[in-house]
Amino acid sequence: MWHKIVATGYIGKAAELRYTPQGTPVSSFSLAVNSGYGKSKTTLWARVTIWGKFAESLSPFLLKGKLVLISGELQPDPQTGGPRIWMDTSGVAKASFEITAREIVLLSSKTETHDETESSNDFPF
Repeated sequence: MWHKIVATGYIGKAAELRYTPQGTPVSSFSLAVNSGYGKSKTTLWARVTIWGKFAESLSPFLLKGKLVLISGELQPDPQTGGPRIWMDTSGVAKASFEITAREIVLLSSKTETHDETESSNDFPF
């Protein structure tokens, strides 16, 4: 089986580059995907992960507020097969979507950013 997800959104937290114990580069960032407008606007947050040289070379450009288009695969929670379930500081159960990106297109110019802090107070990352 094969699946692909494509999403356009704003980076909510800049990419964090790190290395596995084997030395493989891995980078992750949060992505806010909006739908609707006005009072019906909703924001879905996803955690995006990229691997290898792709992660190493792209991470410096994945800054908070940048508009990006990503394509990749959803990563289900191994225990539930659905989104990852976590508890916020109030003890309320929340869900997060995890995406392994295979392609990323930077849609913002170097200086153009968008502050997503007003979109959602339920930012899980």
